[in-house]
Amino acid sequence: MSDQPVEPAGRQWTHAFRFIFIAAVINAVSFGIMIPVLPNLIKEFTGGDTAAASEWNVVFATVWGLMQLFCGPILGMLSDRFGRRPILLISLAGLAIDFLFMALAPTLAWLFVGRVINGLTAASFSTANAYVADVTPPDQRAKAFGWMGSAFSFGFLVGPALGGFLGDIDLRLPFFVAAGLTTINWFYGFFVLPESLPVERRVAKFDWRRANPVGSLVFLRSHRDLLGLASIGFLFQLAHTVLPSIFVLYTGYRYGWTPGFMGLTMMGTGLAGVLVQMLLIGPVVARIGERGALLLGAMAGAIGFAVYGFAPNGWVYIAGIPVFALMNFLQPGLQGLMTRRVGPSAQGQLQGANQSLQGIASVVGPIVFGLTFAWSIRHSGVMHQPGLAIYLASSLLVLAFLLALKIGRAPEAVRAPA
Repeated sequence: MSDQPVEPAGRQWTHAFRFIFIAAVINAVSFGIMIPVLPNLIKEFTGGDTAAASEWNVVFATVWGLMQLFCGPILGMLSDRFGRRPILLISLAGLAIDFLFMALAPTLAWLFVGRVINGLTAASFSTANAYVADVTPPDQRAKAFGWMGSAFSFGFLVGPALGGFLGDIDLRLPFFVAAGLTTINWFYGFFVLPESLPVERRVAKFDWRRANPVGSLVFLRSHRDLLGLASIGFLFQLAHTVLPSIFVLYTGYRYGWTPGFMGLTMMGTGLAGVLVQMLLIGPVVARIGERGALLLGAMAGAIGFAVYGFAPNGWVYIAGIPVFALMNFLQPGLQGLMTRRVGPSAQGQLQGANQSLQGIASVVGPIVFGLTFAWSIRHSGVMHQPGLAIYLASSLLVLAFLLALKIGRAPEAVRAPA
């Protein structure tokens, strides 16, 4: 176990980055395992009713999002006060408990309790981003955030395929495996992962006035262009909730895909994302800048979602994966621009504010997309558009692109406030 903070001197930041990258990969794999299985478990509890399962999925996602809305800023501020490592350990513990609830739940009410526990503690990805900002020089952050995105994509590369395979054997088995992987990750964090935030760079005290959604918005408004960039991030997060909300039910309804084939499709999506994030983001951002990466990602995501919503068969859907993969340029470019605008002691607060906005997206997105999908398949005689919810996601990224044209200035012109 190491409590001594790492220092990003010279090339040493790459060694520190490897620690958090490994933790992010394990976390993403465990998270990915449940994705193709949980909606089918909910569907089993609803007696096989796809529309009812979609509505219950909305309830679960909304509660989780509300927990994130209020707890995200608190966890972000706590990481600025006490360091990243303890908050990451708390988050991993909550996720492991949630997986066990999924594995053992006899009713929907037990699943609900697990989601609440996870929502109260979920800060693994936001804390990991703050960790990256701690140990990475500003001119390397877009590349580093691209690699962190590849960790999430790697989870989609391995996790859903494994989850689909295990789910075909037993619907509860994937959750036991995910709980085991998350527990291993907790021990890795406890015994191996070093702290990234030195004591002298931490905030002097915890401020409840800033550790809430309103305080987060005040913080975002207090830094030049930060609120506008956060608005782009919110539109992205809102659009991004469409596939977690309806993918399993949508592809099962429209294309008749099995959990195993859904897992393979997610694996292909993850592979495309990993290739973009690990091979393209570094050299492309060096050429077109963080703002260019933001614009490229927003437009590619809009086009990719449009293809997914239009696709009359599974093969057209699969053909849209390479275009959709280019959306992975958006988040590294956005994070690179945002982290330049705040000082070292406020990176956790920044990520907490982003997580609060993600919480709002997690509340609004499943309601909008889940209920739109349920309506579209219940009223297919009136408007046969099962991809209507995905069209809405595409429109949100068009708005993000237009906003980025106005706000996403080149990082060279920005000086980060202390």
